[in-house]
Amino acid sequence: QVTLVESGGGLAQPGGRLTLSCAASGNTTINGMAWYQEAPGKRRQVVARITRDGRAYYADFVEDRFTILRDNPKNTMFIIMDSLKPDDTSVYYCEVEYISSDQRPTVCWGQGTTVTVSS
Repeated sequence: QVTLVESGGGLAQPGGRLTLSCAASGNTTINGMAWYQEAPGKRRQVVARITRDGRAYYADFVEDRFTILRDNPKNTMFIIMDSLKPDDTSVYYCEVEYISSDQRPTVCWGQGTTVTVSS
């Protein structure tokens, strides 16, 4: 069983920076990790993914503004969001993939953290 705790959301001004964190607890090996965003009235969509060996993938709308990182020994993932835009205003969710104790591929979601970009 894995639980996720997200932190770092809040209010930022356009052009500003926020860093979100996602800490996974549970005695298991975390494989893929990702951040999603869900804006009001819109579908949840992936923002960035990172593999266990550190390969990162970003949605087109990120436009080189965000950096996703992970610390495997601590089962923690971060996303550094620079040059924030009002369109980045969303609830951000952490998602991780792992193999459960009964050897099944399993996905776990965090509770979400709200990012508001406004002047």
